[in-house]
Amino acid sequence: MTYIKSPILDRELKKGSAELLILSLVEAQPRHGYELSKLIESQSRGTITFRVASLYPLLYRLEKRGWIQGRWVEKAGQRRRRYYRLTPSGAHVLASQRDTWRAFVDAINRIAGVEPA
Repeated sequence: MTYIKSPILDRELKKGSAELLILSLVEAQPRHGYELSKLIESQSRGTITFRVASLYPLLYRLEKRGWIQGRWVEKAGQRRRRYYRLTPSGAHVLASQRDTWRAFVDAINRIAGVEPA
């Protein structure tokens, strides 16, 4: 049986890790949506990409939950951008999600016989 790369599986994996990725990137410093999208794409070497149609609703959802806080910033010669930063509540959630993700990946690696890179 040949493995066929599944767009449905890719979408589900991205959906399950999106919050962790966003929270991790705003932990270090405030970032705007386009920057988050480009960082995810570059740091994943193009494996993970987010369309604006899915990224911004996620940012709004995280903000509504109180995990990130956004503020509008205007810079001369640039359009206004909303920068997001991690809140104390978001930091707690991020720590928990990292623990959960680490345990999940370890379990998959043990079962599948995959060695970490």
